[in-house]
Amino acid sequence: MDSRYVQQFKKGSLEMILLCLIAKKETYGYEIITELNNNGAAVLGYAKEGTVYPILYRLQEADLIQCRIAPAAANGGSKKYYSLTTKGHETLKELIFFWQKYTDCVNNFIGDSQQVEASK
Repeated sequence: MDSRYVQQFKKGSLEMILLCLIAKKETYGYEIITELNNNGAAVLGYAKEGTVYPILYRLQEADLIQCRIAPAAANGGSKKYYSLTTKGHETLKELIFFWQKYTDCVNNFIGDSQQVEASK
């Protein structure tokens, strides 16, 4: 399979996935990356800082997430915690609604294609 097509699917859904993770609870970057890798690596591939943080910055610029800085207990530094804004909650609802309609549509086409292939 041509990996270009797979990469396009991943890129298109990762922002929504990050919004879903942040909607569950206030969280920080490393925790997001860990969650992605523990629960999505088999399909999404392993998440890396160079992929996740630029998306977080874009979501923040779009006013979909906000962050607060809090002291990190482990090393005396600080952590940036992310949470959804009101606009982020609204956007996530719209994205989920669209995703459900989108997957229904695609699944219908896949089903039709499978029937045609099976009859050959």
